[in-house]
Amino acid sequence: MALDPQATGDRFRSWLDLAPGSPLILGHFDADGLSAVAILARTLEGSDVRLVGKGENPWSPELRAELAERSPPALIATDLGVRDGEIAPGVPTVLIDHHVPTGVPGEALVISGHGQVPEPTSALLAYWCARGAGAAEDLLWLAAIGLIGDMAEDAGFSELEEAQRRFGKTALRNAVSLINAPRRTASADATPALQLLLKCNSPKELLSGEYPETAELIAAKEEVKAEMEIARRVAPKVRGDVALIPLASPCQVHPLVAQQWRSRLKDKVVIAANRDYRPGWVHFAARTAAGHDLIRFFAERRPEGAGSEYGSGHRAASGGALRHEQWNEFVRELGFPEEQIA
Repeated sequence: MALDPQATGDRFRSWLDLAPGSPLILGHFDADGLSAVAILARTLEGSDVRLVGKGENPWSPELRAELAERSPPALIATDLGVRDGEIAPGVPTVLIDHHVPTGVPGEALVISGHGQVPEPTSALLAYWCARGAGAAEDLLWLAAIGLIGDMAEDAGFSELEEAQRRFGKTALRNAVSLINAPRRTASADATPALQLLLKCNSPKELLSGEYPETAELIAAKEEVKAEMEIARRVAPKVRGDVALIPLASPCQVHPLVAQQWRSRLKDKVVIAANRDYRPGWVHFAARTAAGHDLIRFFAERRPEGAGSEYGSGHRAASGGALRHEQWNEFVRELGFPEEQIA
């Protein structure tokens, strides 16, 4: 059964009516998360925004401490998962998300697309919420950015079909490519991408070069392209059902590499592991075309001491991050002891 857009908007409207002030909006820094944030920020004028970027998640002690200091009257978290426990205890919270839930987030309202057929992305859910709050139709293209960014282009959503008719498939796809670029760079600063989504009214305007942020995104894309030229030449190591691709890049190329090898190693769990993305950690992305449940795969192999950064996402697209000690245990048990970090 698919979610009812009207009912989703009504649930959000009811939550918003009870919120004691303008919510702080937290969101992920990929195309889907950024679009969801932009939709919500443009709907709820005056709300503050905080992007959750490289190595961060709102359930971490560091970000929880930051939120406690900021003391927002209400909180919206989008495209950041659904995990166990309150993000900000005592603060009215709504989670807008489509990933596999890994826990119960206290008393927060959860608006989730997980398990729906077809599965709405966070940006589409945010768009339905915005319509419930009375937002205009000029936000439709932002929902389309999120759908294309999270590979839901062929899911059959009428909103995407309408956006493609109005704005053009090519323009939307090119906008997604640019919006996704900065979060993959070494600095991982997606602020220019968000600024464009907040000020533009169409993908063609975003691509036009009218604003300086577009040039920043083009430069970011070139930085990632250069790193990918190196990463795509790394050969996978195969042991049993697992193919491990060891990488060393300051850029977030590991999801792209895992996706690239997924179609070539169709019977494997493909794990691209990046030891240089963040000091002290190994970040990894897993993809599979073989029907493996990656959420279960990682849960069954969870090393002692792994945090909330580990093993979230989707059944066919998961990943996470581990400190070196936990990574060494994980990769040793996986059958690749030579990939331990001294």
